[in-house]
Amino acid sequence: MPWVYLLLAIAAFGLALKTTSPGLMAVGLLAALGLMIAGVMSLLARRLDSTSRDVSVIIDPVELRRLREQAEARKLAASSQSEPTQR
Repeated sequence: MPWVYLLLAIAAFGLALKTTSPGLMAVGLLAALGLMIAGVMSLLARRLDSTSRDVSVIIDPVELRRLREQAEARKLAASSQSEPTQR
């Protein structure tokens, strides 16, 4: 879709260059500017979308709390096993 915007912007520039009417030239230039901005923004959005990670793999707060509790339990178990008994 971004390439369609850019092709339409080129066509609008061509219209603005070929016309003899100042009003039509202004409309063509404004349309070309708008289509150019829309095309570039669409390309940037597509690039950002391709580099962002999937939101379905983000850990929810309940799962994060459960993982922290498991880590804390493992840490306590490891520290209690490594302490020598005093006699």
